[in-house]
Amino acid sequence: MKTLHHLWLFIFILSTGCTLLTPTPVSTPTATVVLPSPTVDISAPESVGRIYLGAWEQETYEQMYNLLSPTLRAGLSLEDFESAHRSNLNATTTLSVTLTPTALSLEGDAAWIQFTELWHTAIFGALKAENQLNLVREQDQWWIQWQPHTIWPDLKGGNVFVVDFQVPPRANIYDRNGAGLAIPSAIVTVGVIPDQIVDETTLLTTLSSILSMSPEDIQAIYAGQPSNWYIPIQDISGDESLYYNELFSLPGIERRERAGRLYPQDGVGAHVVGWLSLIPAEQLEVYRRRGYRDDAWVGISGLEAWGETILAGRNGGRLYIVDTDRNYVRSLAERQPERGRAIYTTLDRDLQQAAEQILGDRRGAMVAMDVNTGGIIALASAPGFDNNIFIHSTDEWERQSVLSHPDRPLLNRATLGLYPSGSVFKIVTLAAALEAGGLTSQMAFTCPGYWDGLGSPNRKFCWLTTGHGTITLQDALSASCNVTFYEVGKHLDGLDQNLLPTYARAFGLGQLTGLEEIAEAEGLVPDPEWKFSTYQEIWGTGDTVNLCIGQGFLLVNPLQVARMLAAVANGGTLYRAHLVERIAAGNGIPEQVTTVQATGTLPISKENLHVIRTALLGVTTLPIGTATHRFGGLDIPVAGKTGTAESPISDEEPHSWFAGYFPADDPQIALAIIVENAGEGSDVAAPMFRQMVETYYGLSITPLPEPSETPQGD
Repeated sequence: MKTLHHLWLFIFILSTGCTLLTPTPVSTPTATVVLPSPTVDISAPESVGRIYLGAWEQETYEQMYNLLSPTLRAGLSLEDFESAHRSNLNATTTLSVTLTPTALSLEGDAAWIQFTELWHTAIFGALKAENQLNLVREQDQWWIQWQPHTIWPDLKGGNVFVVDFQVPPRANIYDRNGAGLAIPSAIVTVGVIPDQIVDETTLLTTLSSILSMSPEDIQAIYAGQPSNWYIPIQDISGDESLYYNELFSLPGIERRERAGRLYPQDGVGAHVVGWLSLIPAEQLEVYRRRGYRDDAWVGISGLEAWGETILAGRNGGRLYIVDTDRNYVRSLAERQPERGRAIYTTLDRDLQQAAEQILGDRRGAMVAMDVNTGGIIALASAPGFDNNIFIHSTDEWERQSVLSHPDRPLLNRATLGLYPSGSVFKIVTLAAALEAGGLTSQMAFTCPGYWDGLGSPNRKFCWLTTGHGTITLQDALSASCNVTFYEVGKHLDGLDQNLLPTYARAFGLGQLTGLEEIAEAEGLVPDPEWKFSTYQEIWGTGDTVNLCIGQGFLLVNPLQVARMLAAVANGGTLYRAHLVERIAAGNGIPEQVTTVQATGTLPISKENLHVIRTALLGVTTLPIGTATHRFGGLDIPVAGKTGTAESPISDEEPHSWFAGYFPADDPQIALAIIVENAGEGSDVAAPMFRQMVETYYGLSITPLPEPSETPQGD
C-alpha cells in the first residue's frame, strides 16, 4: 500500500488551487451559506473527498448523498442519510463542523482520506476526533463509501450519542424595586385514573370544589378515555395542592408536579413580560442545536423571549456513547450548567397594575416614562390578558378565548398600536411656528368657531362652536383652538411643505424610539414625497392643515408620544426608550447596567420651549384650558395636552388622548394615554391621567366622571 501523508496533500492543494479544504465554519445551524459547487473530478479521489467534506461543513446533504457509491445509494435513501447526520448534530448540540484532511492513502480501487473533525457544540465546547473517509472506484469513477461511523468514529456497530442534561433553574424577572414579574412556581396537574375510582360522586364533588369546575365538565374530560390512563384535568399551584392535600387522597385522583413559572398578580405587565411555552415544533431543531432538551420551555414573547439566553443560562450535562443495548461505552465530554441571570426592569409593578386597572377592558394604552432617562415605568395595553394561561397545560379554553377575542388582547397597543395623535400634535406645530415660521407666542388670532382658509366649500370648525374670539398663539395651545392652528398650518405650508413633517420627525414621531426589548411599530409622518409615491397625488395645503392638528395620514404609537412629552419636560433631550434597568451578575459576568442614551435634541430654543411648557400647564390651570375642570383640587401640578383624534371609520367615536408630565414645576414622569373610540380627550383620557398621578403619589383616587354630552375640550 502506498501512503502519502499531509505534506503530499499540502503540495496537491497548492497545485490545484483548492480552497475548500480549509472552509469557514458555519456560525449557526440556521444560517447555512451554500457556496457555488466546484467541478468534481470524479476520476480523482482527492477531488471527490474535497467536495464531500466541504458539502458536509455546509450541511448540503443532497450534494453529499450524490457522491455516495451507486451501490450504497441503492439501499440508502437521501432522507435516512440526512437524518443520520442531523440527529447526531442535534444530539450533541453541535452548531457547526470543521473538517481538515490530513493524509491520503491509495491501494488499487480503494482510497482513504484521514481527516480531523471538530464539532463546535453549544454545551460541550469543541469535540475533536480523528476519522477516515473511505472511497471506492466503480467503473473508473471514485465514490464515497459511507458508513455511520464516517460521521464520528465511535458510532460503530450501532453505537449512539447520549446526553444526560443538567438544566439550571430559570432566572427571575423583577420590577425596578425587586418585586417579582416572573418567578419560579411549582405547577401541579390534577388528573384522574378512571379504573381506580371507587366513589365517583364523591370524587367529582371534591374536584369540583377544588378546581371550580362543574362535575359534568370534569366527567366529560375523562369519559371514554382508556380506563387505565392518567387523564389530566386542570393545573393548580403548588400551594393549592398542599392546602387541599387531604382531599386529594381519594382513590382515582393523581397529582403530577413540575417546575413552572408564575406571573404574579394575574399576569401584571403581561405585554412586557411575555410568556413561556414548549419549544414550537418548527423551531425544535434550532433549539436542540443550542443545547435545549426537546421538552424545554422557552420564551415566546416579551422579555421572556428577548432575554432567553440571559434567563435560561446554559444547560450542562454529560455526553457519552452507548451501544445498541444502551450499555455505557465511553464518556466524551462533561460540562456543569450555568445559572441564568435575573433581569431587573424599569417598571414599577404597583404603577403598572394601576394603569391596567384604570384602563380596564377598554381598548387603549398607557405609557409612563422617566423624563430624565427614557426608562419606561409603566406600559399597559388593554384589554389585557393573564399570561399564566400559556404555562398551564389544561388552560386551552382560556388560551383560545384570548386568541379569538375580537379586541385582540395580545396586541400591545402601547408600542404596536398606531393612531392619529389629534391635538397632541399641536405641540409640534407650535414649535415649528415659533422656530421656523416667524410667529411669536403673543401673536393674536381670531376664532369665530369656523375657518374658511381653504374656501367656504371646505369650511373647517373649531371644537368650540361658539369660537374662542381673539386669542394668542400661546393660549391657543392651552385652549386647543383649531381655527388658530389651521391658520398656522396654512402659513407653514406656504413657507415649506416639508417644514412640519421635518419638525414632527425631530420630535421623535414616525420613527422607532430605540426600544430593543419588545416589538414597536414605526408609525408614519406623511410628507409630499410619501404621498406622491404612495398615491401618485400632489401634496396640498389641506394636507398640511390636517397634519397641523394631528389628523390626515399621521400615525403614532403611545410610546412615541410619551417620549416626546418627556423631551419637552426635561429641556429638549430625546432619550432611547428602554425596559431593562440592569442584568444581575453571574457566570463570571459582572452586573450590566443600562446606559442612559440620548438620541436627539428637540429643534427648539429654551425660550420657545418655555412658551410650550407654559401653554401645557395652562391646559390644566387656565380658565380656557381644555382639561382645567379635570384637575381642579389636585395639589400636584400637571402639564399636558388633550387630543381627540378622528377614527378612520366615520361612524365610530374619536380616540381620546391625554399626554403630559408631572409635577409640572419639576418634571419626573411623562405619561401618554389613549382610549380608542371613547370620545374627547378631556372627557376620558384626562381623568385617567389624574388617577395615575394620584396613584403615583399615594393620594385618594378621584372616580372617573360620567361621559358628558357636550364638548368639553379637544
